[in-house]
Amino acid sequence: MFTYLNLNTFLGYRFFEQYHNSMPDTISHFEGKYLSLRQIDTWEFAHRPNAKGVVAIFALTPDRKVILVEQFRIPTQSHVIEICAGLVGDEPEHQQESLAECAQRELLEETGYTPGKMTHLLSSPSSAGMTDEITHLFLAENCLKTAQGGGVDGENITTHLIPFNELLQFLEKSNQDGILIDFKIHSCLGQMALIDRSKYFQKSE
Repeated sequence: MFTYLNLNTFLGYRFFEQYHNSMPDTISHFEGKYLSLRQIDTWEFAHRPNAKGVVAIFALTPDRKVILVEQFRIPTQSHVIEICAGLVGDEPEHQQESLAECAQRELLEETGYTPGKMTHLLSSPSSAGMTDEITHLFLAENCLKTAQGGGVDGENITTHLIPFNELLQFLEKSNQDGILIDFKIHSCLGQMALIDRSKYFQKSE
């Protein structure tokens, strides 16, 4: 038996909330604790019932080292090199956070670094054919180590500090070693190049 959901309830604080009045009702095929399987018309997709989106942070130290994280991801059954990321609004105590505040907190929890400056780079569908989730990408500059990091609830996160000009070689070597590379790294690099290539892509002296 399918459960029909009112679209206002389904969308909540979604990136495209302004369009909800013109969209059809949604069918729920399965409601899990963290994920749901939904359908609009003939299209099935995944939905996070307890989150408002995702933040991801491309972080740089004052000496231009990129802060990356590595962890074992159960769905891919492999280690993945990523930028720091986390869900928005998935915990009651953080419901009122702005996107930037959520991004700063996630960076501190996972890596132990506090940014000196935060810049919103881009908001984009995580995978438009599979989920309604929106990922908000941030650039964190002048990050300083202020805490231990490592994540929460057994995330077991390893932090890598990679000189900006050695990033490509590091990612290629990691991939050759069987570690997957998250595409959000490249999305941030692409947007940074569009914003100000001369600032972010300096040549080594």
